[in-house]
Amino acid sequence: MVNTTIRKAKSGDVKDILRLLIELAVYEKEPDAVKVTEQELIRDGFGKNPKYQCILAETDNTIVGLAFYTPRYSTWVGDTLHLEDLIVTEKMRGKGIGTLLYKSFLEEAKRRDVNRVEWSVLDWNKPAIDFYKKTGAIIDGLDQWKIVRMNKQIIDDYLSR
Repeated sequence: MVNTTIRKAKSGDVKDILRLLIELAVYEKEPDAVKVTEQELIRDGFGKNPKYQCILAETDNTIVGLAFYTPRYSTWVGDTLHLEDLIVTEKMRGKGIGTLLYKSFLEEAKRRDVNRVEWSVLDWNKPAIDFYKKTGAIIDGLDQWKIVRMNKQIIDDYLSR
């Protein structure tokens, strides 16, 4: 494991956030999908009423990963956090950084006392699916995008390991 700092994003990090979002889009075979601008990310994440939050992984003063999430509300289970994106730069994968970001996201969910976290994963992303399964997450779905969920008990079980 490399020496990595996990921290909340600041508005000055937006250029790196956008860089990582584009890298993820390329990985997911949608290289032209990212339309959001730096200005929108600043406005929407760091204004008076943030629409998203972001946790960053930093190694040697370089941002190498992020967990990007938004609040949701489910009419069935109540307060939910949606993990929109989790990415570690290609050259830093396999060093435990993704696990640190994932755990930090789940710790934030626990701190907020949400009833569920959820996210999507592409059906061909076997390394991610295998990782999520190992953490106890439930994976559902019939199409290309699989829905992944954890309730409070699964979050507690994973964090207590």
